[in-house]
Amino acid sequence: MSTSIINQIQQLRNMTVNQLRDKYEEVFGESTTARNKDYLWKKIAWRIQELEYGGLSERAKQRAREIADEHDIRVRPPRGYLKELTASGKKKAKNQLPVPGTILTRNYKDKQIRVEVLDKGFLCNGQIYRSLSAIAREVTGTHWNGRLFFNVKG
Repeated sequence: MSTSIINQIQQLRNMTVNQLRDKYEEVFGESTTARNKDYLWKKIAWRIQELEYGGLSERAKQRAREIADEHDIRVRPPRGYLKELTASGKKKAKNQLPVPGTILTRNYKDKQIRVEVLDKGFLCNGQIYRSLSAIAREVTGTHWNGRLFFNVKG
């Protein structure tokens, strides 16, 4: 790398954000909304070197386009994929409750609380609740995270 390029890059490090924004406009031919000093000087340094030594070869640009071709990239998992994983027992989906029929127990103030997980809700002392937190609040009289109270790991 030539001495003049090195000097230009070192000067960038001593510039203020506004000076870097002006320099950015000078080397790129357009203004920027960026205000991050590290980002700006790195971007400008790269551009100065590109102008001096040339950019990527056509072969490298073509390869980058091939890699970036998004036709083969799946953004979301297929429909039902998480349910299949959970059913097979390989991986539990985040924030998933235990399967219906599971009994959760907790000792609180010398009293055992027993909760059965239903398809939609929870059964405790003959009453159906919408959430574990509602049961914990009923038992303790204060607000609790139901998962934390019953030690349910997600």
